[in-house]
Amino acid sequence: MQKSWAARTDTGRRRSQNEDSFCADLDLGLFVVADGMGGHVGGEVASELAVTEIQTVIEFTATLGPQDTWPVPFDAKVGTDGNRLRASFTMANRRIARKIEKAEKLRGMATTAVAALVKGSKAALAHVGDSRAYLYRAGQLTRLTSDHSWVEEQVRGGMLTEAAAREHPRRNIVTRALFGASDLDVEVSELELETGDRLLLCSDGLSTVLQDDEIGQVLSAPGDLQVVCDELVNRANAAGGPDNVTTLLVDVATE
Repeated sequence: MQKSWAARTDTGRRRSQNEDSFCADLDLGLFVVADGMGGHVGGEVASELAVTEIQTVIEFTATLGPQDTWPVPFDAKVGTDGNRLRASFTMANRRIARKIEKAEKLRGMATTAVAALVKGSKAALAHVGDSRAYLYRAGQLTRLTSDHSWVEEQVRGGMLTEAAAREHPRRNIVTRALFGASDLDVEVSELELETGDRLLLCSDGLSTVLQDDEIGQVLSAPGDLQVVCDELVNRANAAGGPDNVTTLLVDVATE
């Protein structure tokens, strides 16, 4: 299957600096969005480090055996590409830890991240935090990731409704992130792709502003992917643009 992609990252209306980063590498089949936290300097550094290290590790593990993700143990419950993504997130987390050790001013920096590794008709997904992956297929939008956030846990536990969660003052509190701790828990899943599928990776600057049905409506538009990415960002900004916003869209087509 052939893949094409487009992306847009924007500071938003209320922030002075963009702490989001992204990567799209068709040769590797790798797509990543990271949303940095920890202040003007720290957030930008953390997201850039994460994206760079994830890409480096995915490139390196492509040269290894199918079950070799050293120094991260291989998990037999997940396929090879899922393990490669888990290893790349783990190594990115360790690189952030080393950076913090060398620069006191960066202490407290962190980043969320979501990544897709696409090979043929299969995609492996990994995420930490509240950056999201969506699948648009045959007119239906499906969220592929569950936010690692305080409000999402309350929704799953029946303590908050989806509507209340969107307005809650703690909606920006994440329960997992890449911040250098040794106990990183990366959520990994796998997906069979079909011709005509669209994968969307985004930071929460999009998903906390636009409802899923509006995102699906924009993704339903045929044609130029860049126009679709731009429209998502423009709508987030038109709704107030409270945060940095990044959209990365991947289209799947037959060869």
